[in-house]
Amino acid sequence: MADVTDAATGGLRLFDADNHYWETSDAFTRFRDPKFADRGVQIKEIDGVPRYVVDGVRTEWLPGPADMHPRPLPGAFLDYFQGGTSRDVFLSGFTEKAADHPDWFERDARLKVMDSQGVDATWVFPSQGVVLEPLLHTDTEAAVECYRAFNRWIDDQWGFAYQNRIFGVPFITLCDPEEAARELRWCAEHGARVVNIRHGAAVTRAGNRSPADPIFDRFWGLAAEAGIVVASHDGSDETYTPLNQVMDDVWGEAHMAGIAPGDTNRLGQSSTFAGLTKHRTVHDFAYVLVAHRLFERFPKLRFAYIENGCAWVPSLLLALDYLGHGGGFSTNPRDQFIEHCWVAPFVEEDVRELARHLPVERILFGSDWPHGEGFPAPSDFLANVADFSAAEQQRIMYDNARELTFPR
Repeated sequence: MADVTDAATGGLRLFDADNHYWETSDAFTRFRDPKFADRGVQIKEIDGVPRYVVDGVRTEWLPGPADMHPRPLPGAFLDYFQGGTSRDVFLSGFTEKAADHPDWFERDARLKVMDSQGVDATWVFPSQGVVLEPLLHTDTEAAVECYRAFNRWIDDQWGFAYQNRIFGVPFITLCDPEEAARELRWCAEHGARVVNIRHGAAVTRAGNRSPADPIFDRFWGLAAEAGIVVASHDGSDETYTPLNQVMDDVWGEAHMAGIAPGDTNRLGQSSTFAGLTKHRTVHDFAYVLVAHRLFERFPKLRFAYIENGCAWVPSLLLALDYLGHGGGFSTNPRDQFIEHCWVAPFVEEDVRELARHLPVERILFGSDWPHGEGFPAPSDFLANVADFSAAEQQRIMYDNARELTFPR
């Protein structure tokens, strides 16, 4: 691996566990089987502009292919997420032409930027691919094919381990257990070190299933055997939508028109109670993996929570303590989570507070670059760990992600 340093890092090597690319117009179609041309994700011109269309319906909250639409500058929205900018300012733009940023779309251009940033290596996640799966649950075959084709685009465009510095993360849907295992095997054979699944219940032909249901054991067994990290990057989930509806009914939302904010549909917040269930999804997902004994069945399995923040971790650990009071687990459920799981806090969160609940060996550095809600430069995250010892900084900023990527 290249010895990459930068004055901004103080000589500290950086392994960023949360970088992104922006998908090109053919990301979901370059390797798609032609028989699925009219199913799954399609690109269609609407009012003269290329848009994503699923089941004949335009996706309202995605503008369309990123190379055809201006995207936010890195860090443009950070002030808003830290409470320092009004919502109107946030929604006003901060965008640039995608063509001016080849590093958002091409791996060799990204390497040059990484050199200038002092970033040694990075996991690179989808931007739009992580939010599209729920729209595809109406057609399981199309969902499988969409992400099969998408993963081949990732391998072709970015590589699963390009120069051992850029680690493109394939996305695997669990909507078909057999196909999930088959796709994971293909990814492993092509060098994938990390794969991503959607946080939330798996939506299968037989109905919703826990991701830790034994029907997925071939998938989990292969991941454990191959030493592949399974990650869940924040994305979109609709399995908790009924909870929003229940909360609406319980609290009489229908009678609060003009007062409650639930009649807006911006940023996906179509319910007043979306703010409550947003972090509940990842919290409950993490709980279920332990409660349904996934890590007892696969003691070598390693799981990473990326861009899900860390505010949910203390509550999760308390819930796991309560779960453990009932007995029957081979080891304490809290300890199982800590042994098998790594967490990347949001860039605006208190890393020291997270370290009160998780050892530094389980904390990952992720900048979310080049997204608008992340840091303008990955090295800005160093301010978040300034009060840690030099050895702890090295572990959070580099060692943890490297050891996950290159297991002994």
